[in-house]
Amino acid sequence: MAHSGSAPRSPQAHQPDFHDSARLALVVGALGVVFGDIGTSPLYTLQTVFDPGDPHPVPVSTENVYGVVSLVFWSVVIIVLVTYVLLAMRADNDGEGGIMALITLLQRSSSRRSRRTTAVLAALGIFGASLFFGDSMITPAISVLSAVEGLKVVEPSLESVVVPATAAIIVVLFLVQRRGTATVGRMFGPVMILWFTVIGACGLRGIVDHPRILRALSPSYALGFLAGHFGTAFFALAAVVLSVTGAEALYADMGHFGRRSITRGWLFLVFPACVLSYLGQGALILGDARNISSPFFLLVPGWGRVMMVILATAATVIASQAVITGAYSVASQAAQLGYLPRLRIAYTSESTMGQIYVPWINWLLMVSVLTLVFAFRSSAALAFAFGMAVTGTITITTLLFFYVARDRWHTPVWLIAIGASLLLAVDLLFVAANATKLVHGAWLPLLIGFTAFTVMTTWQRGREVVTAERERREGPLREFVDRLHFREIRAARVPGTAVFLNRGKETTPLAMRANVEHNHVRHEHVVILSLETETVPRVPAAERIAVDNLGYSEDGILHVTARYGYMETPDVPAALALVDPALAEGDLELDQASYFLSKIDLQRGKAPTMAPWRKRLFIATSYITADAAEYFGLPGNRTVIMGAHIDV
Repeated sequence: MAHSGSAPRSPQAHQPDFHDSARLALVVGALGVVFGDIGTSPLYTLQTVFDPGDPHPVPVSTENVYGVVSLVFWSVVIIVLVTYVLLAMRADNDGEGGIMALITLLQRSSSRRSRRTTAVLAALGIFGASLFFGDSMITPAISVLSAVEGLKVVEPSLESVVVPATAAIIVVLFLVQRRGTATVGRMFGPVMILWFTVIGACGLRGIVDHPRILRALSPSYALGFLAGHFGTAFFALAAVVLSVTGAEALYADMGHFGRRSITRGWLFLVFPACVLSYLGQGALILGDARNISSPFFLLVPGWGRVMMVILATAATVIASQAVITGAYSVASQAAQLGYLPRLRIAYTSESTMGQIYVPWINWLLMVSVLTLVFAFRSSAALAFAFGMAVTGTITITTLLFFYVARDRWHTPVWLIAIGASLLLAVDLLFVAANATKLVHGAWLPLLIGFTAFTVMTTWQRGREVVTAERERREGPLREFVDRLHFREIRAARVPGTAVFLNRGKETTPLAMRANVEHNHVRHEHVVILSLETETVPRVPAAERIAVDNLGYSEDGILHVTARYGYMETPDVPAALALVDPALAEGDLELDQASYFLSKIDLQRGKAPTMAPWRKRLFIATSYITADAAEYFGLPGNRTVIMGAHIDV
């Protein structure tokens, strides 16, 4: 008689358990990285709405509390759940999300639009990415400040400690960025799970005391507040938008964890916990209007407030970490797509969450964040500045998404019109409300955004000018190879391999031309290598290189194209190792190969290519360019740099 319970399990029987564990790990990882920013919004949102120091304060009344809490709830539903989770996250670039992904998707389908429309959409996307840099500076400052301000609730005499303690935490945060250990990454998820569980439980405690606050879940209260008290509600939106800060992170970090993991984490833990916290804080304010001073921390029992300050500080550090990592990613992608100079990039915990470290961006952010902390000195003051960056990024993302939906998915025009009209109406209402705070700090993210936008567009334009002049000097590559083949140029053939880095195979590398025309030598094996950045995150190894003998199979000169995704760091020796020796006409002996780079010395010229101030900005920006040999993974002791001078 067979006993089914004693039969050994087949290997296939373990598969569901394995996949379930993998999916759970992704959800936990997403909770630690993706939701840090939006998950800490309950710390300061309602406190800012009712802040008596606001230039347009919302009076505390039962009707207004219901209206504000309802506005917060439905703002989160419309912007985070509908715009991002249900819509935008479906527009991915081979798994990667964010505004930079939308730009590349639009570039792929640019043939169906006029050049002017494509340029305007690309400019909008770059400005959205520029606003994200402002967000990356403000988020660490406001998040850590709001958490440390909990000390004032525990002990009012500690108010003088808040700013120095915040500054110390921020300095440590940026100093440890270069380490990026996987251990710290694995700790993020459990800490945030504890955070969401605790804030949900505290919110539930407030709801139990005043259950009538649940009425605020009805959209009638939000609509009634807007219709009946539009003046008050309109100005309140400038603070209500704080409840959706970090929504862009859900989309931008999609490539690390996948849409499903982020959606599950949002629906089953983050969204319920945040809603419970907002409802609980609203209930607390209904019970006593004096609780507007710090509704989040006052929701916690007296015995647990010190621990909550510690937990909140940990959560806000994680929120800051997420947005700092996002800034690294945006800067890296912008450099790959030609909007920023080549930057030095280090991969820190690739096995855990694909984090990168960009030193120049790191120190720029640290100085900026510390400046904001000492200048504004409170989370309430910074809140006025915060909203503009968030609303600008959300509005641009919504607009670009609907263009992608029409271009790539051929969504009916009538459906696009209805969806875009409704969602953009909400977004623009938030933008207009935040515009009323321009003189109170909302100018700051706009200034940061316009500065970053100017730098990126100037670099792109300057790069075009330099490239055009460089191509003129380099001359056609095939013509140069023909002249070498027919010995029209006399050059002694010496043993060894020379690798010349070039932008394509249309022109001759300046270093190669100088070596032949001035030194009258060429190596036995000559490899002209071009690196191409594809509009996909990563390129499979099988598609990495393409080899062209440039018309002659016996002269030892060949062109190699190495393709990389915009999320990858080029490694030249590794790419050349993939070349078939048969195509290379022998062994390239890469361990002894010499690498030649052309270094361009830029000076301001008289040609009207750009405004004089933009020329100066372009040349100044070029100084942050990473060392080419290090960037491309070239051996320093076998790399030769040959210079050339170009006027901009």
